[in-house]
Amino acid sequence: MAVSSYARAFPSFECRSEPDFSGSLPRPNATAGVRFSGKDKSGSSRSQAYGLSSLIFRFPPNFVRQLSIKARRNCSNIGVAQIVAASWSNNNAVPDFTPAANAVDSSASASAAVTAVGITAGDEEVAAVVENKAFNDENVQIKGSTGVKYASFLNSDGSVAIHAGERLGRGIVTDAITTPVVNTSAYFFNKTSDLIDFKEKRRASFEYGRYGNPTTIVLEEKISALEGAESTLIVASGMCASTVMFLALVPAGGHIVTTTDCYRKTRVFIETILPKMGITATVIDPADMGALELALNQKQVDLFFTESPTNPFLRCVDIELVSKLCHEKGALVCIDGTFATPLNQKALALGADLVVHSATKFLGGHNDVLAGCISGPEKLVSVIRNLHHILGGALNPNAAYLIIRGMKTLHLRVQQQNSTALRMAEILEAHPKVKNVYYPGLPSHPEYHLAKKQMTGFGGVVSFEVDGDLLTTAKFVDALRIPYIAPSFGGCESIVDQPAIMSYWDLSQSDRAKYGIMDNLVRFSFGVEDFEDVKADILQAFESI
Repeated sequence: MAVSSYARAFPSFECRSEPDFSGSLPRPNATAGVRFSGKDKSGSSRSQAYGLSSLIFRFPPNFVRQLSIKARRNCSNIGVAQIVAASWSNNNAVPDFTPAANAVDSSASASAAVTAVGITAGDEEVAAVVENKAFNDENVQIKGSTGVKYASFLNSDGSVAIHAGERLGRGIVTDAITTPVVNTSAYFFNKTSDLIDFKEKRRASFEYGRYGNPTTIVLEEKISALEGAESTLIVASGMCASTVMFLALVPAGGHIVTTTDCYRKTRVFIETILPKMGITATVIDPADMGALELALNQKQVDLFFTESPTNPFLRCVDIELVSKLCHEKGALVCIDGTFATPLNQKALALGADLVVHSATKFLGGHNDVLAGCISGPEKLVSVIRNLHHILGGALNPNAAYLIIRGMKTLHLRVQQQNSTALRMAEILEAHPKVKNVYYPGLPSHPEYHLAKKQMTGFGGVVSFEVDGDLLTTAKFVDALRIPYIAPSFGGCESIVDQPAIMSYWDLSQSDRAKYGIMDNLVRFSFGVEDFEDVKADILQAFESI
């Protein structure tokens, strides 16, 4: 009978049954492995994993886990989750295997029993090694865990979005295809010496749920792989990601440069919260590099922050040029790439120091979860992570699982959304009841050539102005049958909103106009519905006005 590599790699785990559902489970003994020898009802001898759902696995007391500082955050000491670098010895004693355990995989190819588990952790390959004198001290990699980086055989972002952090490199030891959800608020230590080892960085653990979780680590590794980043921090929302980044990287009395068109709550934070710490801001047009150079020469700029494309007019910033100018003056560059997604734009490869996403949108992709993330070099992300551990805003592991699941269809969704948005933008631009269309994939867009240079697709959101006033535009929106009227974007379902009402209704018409928000502006997020259905729905809605 084939036995899982799990049982072979860790043959001396003790198990206890709690509770005993069948009343006939064999009692574990000190020398038994995960599988036990017993008799079935027919009296035949067999080796079987009895009622795994009722078995609680415990490490032997002398099981020591050690890990480099770089990979430390990728571990958990709860159960067998997140084993990244492990070893144990039993006073140099040879394990006494049961006959059933000795009979495992008697073929020549499996006679050298497994004594090492290769696990990729971030950018480095480490191994969980089990010393076993009975196997002549040979360390044999488990079949299929060769330590080959997924990037060496996954050539497209679509494949990376599916497998990164999971196919290879998932620290959670399981045979499940899907990543388990680890619901725990804290991680225990068997004895005080283990806790001291952890505190002195000889032992790896998260210690407390706010500091990390095995499920969220998988998500962070997946996003890092897509962005080409050393490290990613996942947090409770997109605004949480942006605000903790500002607070961690901009010192009191510092100065930032940002752009006129941006998400309103980000602008509110920059204009009302940061000044309380003496942090000031210069606001420039996304394409005005002269204004950026002036600010860099006149101020001690700590950070340039913008969206690209921006919200809601989808302006694009020359990330490569901005990064060059800022780095010459010692300023950091952070790009919010939510509207682009990592599939359409690689901000880090273009020179940015950090990239932020509201994972609520395209990454999650199903309108059912809130999250945000920050990706970049370990040195910078660690600074942000340390503040995040203080402020909180940790992502629930169930939410992390939803995003992991959503990202497996990211490339399929983005391809459809890119296609539908571009085709509809062209139709809208030619429609007599539309005054203006804002979409970087149109030649009429002010940054069209820049978008073609730094993006591989133009995204699934189109903004446009209806030829009419506030009420006429609202009538058009109400006549739509497919999209939901809602304040988000990037999901499978199409979503539409009128920014003057949805996001700026508390301001007067004249104050809204200062930000370019006209009463007739519509932001349309295309989902994955059939293009012809969406087209027909939009055209019939125009017929109503």
